[in-house]
Amino acid sequence: MEALRTAYTEVWCAEQNVPLARFADSARSIVGAGLDRLGLLPAGDVVDRLRSFDSIVSWYGYNRPDFQDLTARLSLPIEFLPALPDGSGHAVEFYNRQALKLGALVPSRFPSIQVPAAERTCAFIHPFASSLAKRAPMDLFQAAAEKLSRTMPVHWLCGPEEQLPGALRIDDLYELACRLRGGRIFVGNDSGISHLGAAVRTPCLTFFHSTDPAIWSPRGPSVCVNLSASTDLAVPAR
Repeated sequence: MEALRTAYTEVWCAEQNVPLARFADSARSIVGAGLDRLGLLPAGDVVDRLRSFDSIVSWYGYNRPDFQDLTARLSLPIEFLPALPDGSGHAVEFYNRQALKLGALVPSRFPSIQVPAAERTCAFIHPFASSLAKRAPMDLFQAAAEKLSRTMPVHWLCGPEEQLPGALRIDDLYELACRLRGGRIFVGNDSGISHLGAAVRTPCLTFFHSTDPAIWSPRGPSVCVNLSASTDLAVPAR
């Protein structure tokens, strides 16, 4: 999306992702923008807003023919794109190809979120993921924490729906990105938080327990993907 920005760019996305769309002139949640009302509830204001754009790129509704038919009948300038990679390569390349086809400048191989510089002083561990199948055993993270604690402070992280006594809970994803920028290392599963750490150039060790790292591994200059379920750690210097 950042590669596609123009003189004025507005992003409608999941509410939790709004704080990350800082490259846009405006960012709104899909619910707040009213897009979910289209075709179901009165939505004249939403249609008027959509018609005010010169072009719209949408990953929302790609698998909903009824939604696409509705937007066509309303003559909205929308191009729908598949939201999930097709398995032909890494997700970053998949989305970069989409951007290039739409006339964007060559996107970066490493997704990046701009945050203030911070001294790297500690380790962050996030042992959760969106599904249980993606979570490596907790004892791997405990072993990593024990090793890391010999040389630096270790902070455990958990999300809004996760329970872990003593863990940091930061709901705002941009605020979390800023905090991760101060890490010497991040340890996690295949989750959005691992990608967030990589996007602020924090060295990452990511456990892949059930998903394919050839598609979903975080992208960054200091990312290590672990498939063997070991906890051998090479911690970068400060």
